[in-house]
Amino acid sequence: QVQLVESGGGLVQAGGSLRLSCAASGRTFSSIAMAWFRQAPGKEREFVSAISGNGGSVYHADSAKGRFTISRDNAKNTVYVQMNNLKPEDTAVYYCAASSTPWPFLKLTIMTSSTYGYWGQGTQVTVSS
Repeated sequence: QVQLVESGGGLVQAGGSLRLSCAASGRTFSSIAMAWFRQAPGKEREFVSAISGNGGSVYHADSAKGRFTISRDNAKNTVYVQMNNLKPEDTAVYYCAASSTPWPFLKLTIMTSSTYGYWGQGTQVTVSS
């Protein structure tokens, strides 16, 4: 079992930045891949970014490339996403997710929410124009 708790959401103006954190517990953190998804009102949950257990591999959705950076600190059992140059369309509830699937296999369905077996409760990010 893995428990995930997100934090760091809030209200920011367009062009601003936020860093979200996700603290994990319950399993050897370095053995699990971590990801961020988001869900805007009336829309399906959308993949944002993912990172391998050792932090050596990352993958970003096109919407996140160049603006978002995912990272992790295995000593603190925490994964982060630094979000810069935020836009109103980034407004959503952001969810942290975890998967014990080895990265080479995870990559095949990395953007699919059902790939991840563990989820946090979400944190709201609102970007005003």
